[in-house]
Amino acid sequence: MSDSMLAGQFFDAAIGLLERVRDEEAGPIAAAGAAIADTVEAGGRLFAFGAGHSSLAAQDVVYRAGGLALMNLLAVPGTLGVDVMPATLGSALERVEGLAGAVLDSSPASAGDLLVIISLSGRNALPVEMAVNAQALGLKVIGVTSVAYADGTRSRHVSGGFLRDHCDIVIDSKIAIGDAELTTKGVEAPFAPASTVVTSAVMQAVMATAAERLVERGIEPPLLRSGNVDGGHEWNGRVMAEYADRIFYRH
Repeated sequence: MSDSMLAGQFFDAAIGLLERVRDEEAGPIAAAGAAIADTVEAGGRLFAFGAGHSSLAAQDVVYRAGGLALMNLLAVPGTLGVDVMPATLGSALERVEGLAGAVLDSSPASAGDLLVIISLSGRNALPVEMAVNAQALGLKVIGVTSVAYADGTRSRHVSGGFLRDHCDIVIDSKIAIGDAELTTKGVEAPFAPASTVVTSAVMQAVMATAAERLVERGIEPPLLRSGNVDGGHEWNGRVMAEYADRIFYRH
């Protein structure tokens, strides 16, 4: 069996996107990491939100070995991807006005906290309203989105705005409209999305920057260790006990 030419093309496309983001978004990534460090130092809480497949990159930085223990998932029921039946309901909920406000109002998020909102298109009501309401509550908002959608599609929010219009810091994932990197003869639809690879890398780069900034200030980053490494559970128990008032994914 020969090597897959399309597999190689996908890796090349993903690597190219990662290099573009690394080179072109270094400033926003540095600013986002500094903002997270500021929040940790000031005693604030950290939240991440994404809907559909954008939620994967948000979940990737919550309760994660090698990740910041203080990052919490701000979950909107029914929008985490394929956690509802039919799965299309999740897409429909992203367009419902008022849902983000209800979730924020019943969440522990408050002024002085920080929220990362991940939305590939940034055009649906849910992420736009989440950003608008979070800023109104006094949260710092970081948006991770594809600016191409704001330039090439129409908003589905009543304001006509996109996620990028309501953030303190915007990181552009560079993903093209449609989120499919490959085409080939005999296949009508483009395929092989790279947004999860790129957005997850962006989030980890932001977290690494935050850890770097905290160390520069003489603060040990509250990181989690793998539970599959000897001493990991004990380490995590100490971190979670020290920061219990800022961790919401455990009782």
